[in-house]
Amino acid sequence: MISIIPNWHPILVHFTVALLSISVLFYFAARLLPQAHRWKEQWSHMANWSLWTGCVFTLLTVVAGWFAYNSVAHDSLSHAAMTLHRNWAIPTAILFIFIGITAISLARKKSKPGFLFLSISAVATMMLLTTAWLGAESVYRYGIGVLSLPTVESGADGHDHSHAPTEDSDSEHTEPSPMDEQVHEDPEMTTESESNKNSDSSHGHDDTDNHSDDDITTETESNDNSDNSFGHDDHHH
Repeated sequence: MISIIPNWHPILVHFTVALLSISVLFYFAARLLPQAHRWKEQWSHMANWSLWTGCVFTLLTVVAGWFAYNSVAHDSLSHAAMTLHRNWAIPTAILFIFIGITAISLARKKSKPGFLFLSISAVATMMLLTTAWLGAESVYRYGIGVLSLPTVESGADGHDHSHAPTEDSDSEHTEPSPMDEQVHEDPEMTTESESNKNSDSSHGHDDTDNHSDDDITTETESNDNSDNSFGHDDHHH
């Protein structure tokens, strides 16, 4: 057995669904074509051989599915899902085997499929699609036969499937410059330098205020001296 899969059922079932569905489509298409159409006979042969080949794969698929049903790990919920899938699969397989045998009988008699044959084939196709859907539910919803699950990080918004490096990815992962490292490594030095700048600026404002006060004092003294000089002049007069 191939190590990447627990059994052959997942491989065989695709051939079964595809061949049986196509056979029914060709039966209906051949029936709708005019009697003298050159494709009518060809499509009838296509329908027969697709049906017969599909029946062979159906037998193999049922055997592999039965083996999977009794061997894969599962719990109570997945067991119920597997059982429902099995209960649809077995009647569907029996019905298509019956249709295939009937098609062999019609081919030997060189008779064309009638309305009853097509009606039963349509019902069997609906059962086949339901069985396929239940099988997909068993795997993708209940994890039957899954050997491992991917690890998904919480908050992740999806996975980029383009693994080749791009310019954007290179720019996003550029190495930090020495200055950036120094800033990150010495946050206290940065804070201290900023505080020194603030203190220097405050000293600058104080010096400016002191100079302004000195100017005002000097101007006041000069005015007083001028008044005194005017007073002396009046005494002389």
